[in-house]
Amino acid sequence: MSKKKIMIVDDEESLVELVKAILEREGFEVIPAYNGDECLNKLEKLKPDLILMDMMMPKMTGKETTKKIRENPKTKDIKIIFLTVVRLSEIGKDGLKKLNVLDFITKPFDNADLVNRVKKLLGV
Repeated sequence: MSKKKIMIVDDEESLVELVKAILEREGFEVIPAYNGDECLNKLEKLKPDLILMDMMMPKMTGKETTKKIRENPKTKDIKIIFLTVVRLSEIGKDGLKKLNVLDFITKPFDNADLVNRVKKLLGV
């Protein structure tokens, strides 16, 4: 069975490296992207099984990036989890449902919880 691919989209390089190390230790292949544009460019060539998306990024936010992913027929079905410091109200959570965001993990996160939620979503 081939490794599941996970793209991490976050403008904080240290966080990308941390999550990459955690997930690679669990046997996942990790694709880093440091902003929304880089994410969208990489999605033209790659199709990850899951995207971990930061909400607060300069230029293009995680929500804007997710909207563009959902508008593209080739990428619209990719699973997305928001990974962010933002605390969401119930109204905000409804907005995520409209974008078909499957989960919401708040930073700082528990490493084991992150791994468990990723595995559950990917069915591994």
